[in-house]
Amino acid sequence: MNKELLYYLTNDAGSLTLQEILLSFACAVILGAVIFVSYRFCHTGAVYSGKFNVSLWMMTLVTTLIMCVIGNNIALSLGMVGALSIVRFRTAIKDPRDTTYIFWAIAVGVCCGICDYLIAGIGSAVIFCMMVLLGNARGNDRYLLIVRIDGSPDTRVEELMQCFYRNKARLRVKNTAQAQSEYIYELSASLLRKRGGIGDISNELYALEGVQNVNLVCQNDEITP
Repeated sequence: MNKELLYYLTNDAGSLTLQEILLSFACAVILGAVIFVSYRFCHTGAVYSGKFNVSLWMMTLVTTLIMCVIGNNIALSLGMVGALSIVRFRTAIKDPRDTTYIFWAIAVGVCCGICDYLIAGIGSAVIFCMMVLLGNARGNDRYLLIVRIDGSPDTRVEELMQCFYRNKARLRVKNTAQAQSEYIYELSASLLRKRGGIGDISNELYALEGVQNVNLVCQNDEITP
């Protein structure tokens, strides 16, 4: 019994033929291209990274290579896990969707490496459709209205903001100094649209004595470090 177990652990129980290996990599290349196109389509602007997109394609091929090497050899698989456990990845994920693409690339590579092309194809088709439908979803934009005035804080600014936005503007920061004071209000996109954008409130604020600057800053996922 012990000899049979030792023989099974030390010998490859599922070697792939040359034709199977080439077919696995061909399938990985095709499905990797699907992942590449999906990522390019769903990511635009500053959040898109061409290098990361290429790495997803390469990750699919590398995972396929690993699975072809491992096969059904338990001992080799345990050794591979131990070798890969020392690797530390420091790449920052700028977009939560990137994690989905990483797991997608790994899953496709695993399926291609074990010659399960049907699951790889069907799974990639379903994920691709879902990412096309939902991949362009954007987070709710948050706007910060920054008001700087001369001298000490002026209650007229707070009264005007609450009156203009009907008590829906949130005062997040209030910086005070002898020469200058600063107010930072958080506004939703819908509230900003309903109240005429930045133009109307800017005119109202500049009408107050001492107001120096009125700035509007948009916060969204694309500029999050």
